[in-house]
Amino acid sequence: MNLFRRIFFAAVLAGLAAGLAMSAVQQWRVAPLILEAETYEGQEAPAVHDHADATAATPAAAHEHEHDEDAWAPQDGAERIFYTVLADILAAIGFALVLAAVSVLVGLPVTAANGIVWGLGGFIVFQLAPAFGLPPELPGMPAADLGARQLWWWGTVIATGAALLGIAKFRNWQAIAVGAVLILLPHLIGAPQPPHEPSAVPAHLATAFAASALSAGAVFWFIVGPLLGYLNTRFAKAEASQTRMVHA
Repeated sequence: MNLFRRIFFAAVLAGLAAGLAMSAVQQWRVAPLILEAETYEGQEAPAVHDHADATAATPAAAHEHEHDEDAWAPQDGAERIFYTVLADILAAIGFALVLAAVSVLVGLPVTAANGIVWGLGGFIVFQLAPAFGLPPELPGMPAADLGARQLWWWGTVIATGAALLGIAKFRNWQAIAVGAVLILLPHLIGAPQPPHEPSAVPAHLATAFAASALSAGAVFWFIVGPLLGYLNTRFAKAEASQTRMVHA
């Protein structure tokens, strides 16, 4: 029981700290881009001369980007920032718990010495690999079916995670070969592609958003991995010291 309690508290504290850091980066770099992109929602894209492309957007596709005016949403300003930061922190704690749980299940503990490696692995699995097929998207940009995107995202995460864990666990050429196949497989299948319809969101804004979102994710993973390892190691040493004092 002590093991799970120690890992739980280490993950919560690491996730909280890393989530706050990620939220700061998002408010600085990501949120302004989202607010700017929202000004383009509902606007018509620049006129195109290719009639096939101009008629590609169907009423159903256009409807996917409409918002329910009756749906609740936080007010711009402090309320929106508060709920965004809260969601970021809760998600960060969740990912930290996933990282800790995976380490226990596969028998590869997160320590102060290897925490940065776990952080790198988390970044590759949950952000970098999926971003090759589904880069972060701004509001107002055309997108593929949500269910298909979620299925491909989860498939990529599971395949990439299994590949990296297998390589780390077995460290032989067979694991490397199987891992390479698993990593490449989702991209060979291909991510769901958005409909060929024009977007009012400028290309440079979409590029800046993708880069900033990945940067914010990197900040999170490269903090949560080492911090989780440090806290886990420190709590373990504290428990060992208490145990020696009890039996002394």
